[in-house]
This record gives sequence, C-alpha cells and structure tokens, in this order.
Amino acid sequence: MMTLDQQKDIAFRVREHCIRMATRGGCFIGASLSCADVLVYLYTNYLTITPDNLSDPNRDYLFLSKGHDVPALYGTLAELGFIDRERLSNHLLTTDDIYWHPNRNIPGVEFYSGSLGHLLSVAIGVAFDCKLRGTANKIVVILGDGELNEGSIWEGLLVAQAHKLDNLIIVVDRNEFQANMRTEELIPLEPLSEKFRVFGCIVREVDGHNFEDLHDSFSGITIGNGRPNVVIAHTIRGKGTPSIEARADRWFANFTADEITQLLAELHGGRTAELTSETLIVR
Repeated sequence: MMTLDQQKDIAFRVREHCIRMATRGGCFIGASLSCADVLVYLYTNYLTITPDNLSDPNRDYLFLSKGHDVPALYGTLAELGFIDRERLSNHLLTTDDIYWHPNRNIPGVEFYSGSLGHLLSVAIGVAFDCKLRGTANKIVVILGDGELNEGSIWEGLLVAQAHKLDNLIIVVDRNEFQANMRTEELIPLEPLSEKFRVFGCIVREVDGHNFEDLHDSFSGITIGNGRPNVVIAHTIRGKGTPSIEARADRWFANFTADEITQLLAELHGGRTAELTSETLIVR
C-alpha cells in the first residue's frame, strides 16, 4: 500500500510521461490524462499485480479496453518498474512496441486493444475462468464513456450477470467526451448508473481524481455478492493542464517541442524556473 502523497507523486510523473508522448506523431492526450489517477490507484493500492507475478495465475488482471489511453498505462508501468522509464522515449518508433494501443509485448499489458468495445468480453471470459477454477482474482476492465455506445458492452453485461461474475470490476472513465464531441451531445448516456443497475450491476460513483475517494469506493467492493461491479469515475479530460482541459479538440494532439515545454510548465503550476532540464527535455 502506498500513501496518499506517494500516489499523487506517481500520478504527477505519469502525466509528465503522457505529455512527452504527445509529440513526434502524438497521442490521445486528453483521455490519457483523465484516467491517470485511476490507473495509479489501481496498481498501487488495489490490484495484486507486480513486475514479479505477471505469470502467476493467481494475480489480479487489468484490461485497458479504452486502449487509446495507453500513454497513462505506459507511464504507470514505467513508474512501478514493469518497464524502464527510458523506454518511453521509443513511443511510435518502429524499433519498439510502444505505440497508440496496448500490445502484449509490453510487460504488464494483458491483452491487445484497438477497436473499442471488445475487451470487456475478454475480461468476462477471464473472470468466468477464475470462477470455474475457484480462485480469488480480481478482474478490472477500464472502459471509456464513449465506448459504452458499443452494443457488445451491454451484451457482455448480460453474460456477466447470468454467470454472477462478482469478481468483475468495470471502471468507466466518465470524462464526458467521445472523440471530439461531448457524449451527451452525440448519444446521451445518462442516466448511466441506472442503466448499469438494470443490467444487474452494483454501481458506485466516485471522483476519479481524488485518491481518498477512490480508496473508499474500491475498498467497499465485496467479491462474493453474485453481481458484477461498476465504478463510474468522474474525470476531466486533459486533467492537470488547464489550457487543454475539457476541450473537444484535444482528444488527440501532436504538439511541437515548444508546446510540450509549455504544457510541462503548466503541469508544474507555471513555475518554469523550478523545472530542471531533465523535466523539460523532449525526447
């Protein structure tokens, strides 16, 4: 277990990594910044996943279904020792597998993701297998709110309910944007909690940027209640960099080196003088 300050420090560094990856080809910066705190909390204080137990069948599982948020996952894995931090500078290079979507060649990535909507079904399969084997694994899958427009999500929930997969924990990154539009302006999702409850889920809502709230919510989940679990994490697209927060046009960005420097300074609260050359460098 890590302290609140330790979690905040790691999440801050993960955001630095995400910003650095938003150049030389770019990345899905807005959604990556929105889910950074959730990923850091899960890996540091909830899931039993470490660099040393990746082949242990009794480990917990995390599936990043909203795969375009993978810079935040890369950053988390780097900060926790799954991969070398220096490897992040290979983002989008043909000499490595660090690119726009998760790849199992990266230690800590459980499954590929690309087309939205299919990884919940993979997680359901793993959760069902764990149930059949009688193991105590927790299976977490992170979905984007726009991803909920996929019919396979709701078909999967029918299966999860039918097999009483209470070891399945669905986390929705509710940043209220889908690509370059607000979700409620495209295909409204609300009332979202009620929809999940109708499908037999136990639903919790939480501030996805508050580590204390995250801990209270996840620690309240009981495996063994016979119902799938859903945590709706309310987040802000682009969290930590006010100039791009909650902006529809910043779901994907390919910034210049100067823009990266400015965003890193913004992340540090505008205190450019306090930034070291190592912090500002664009690799």
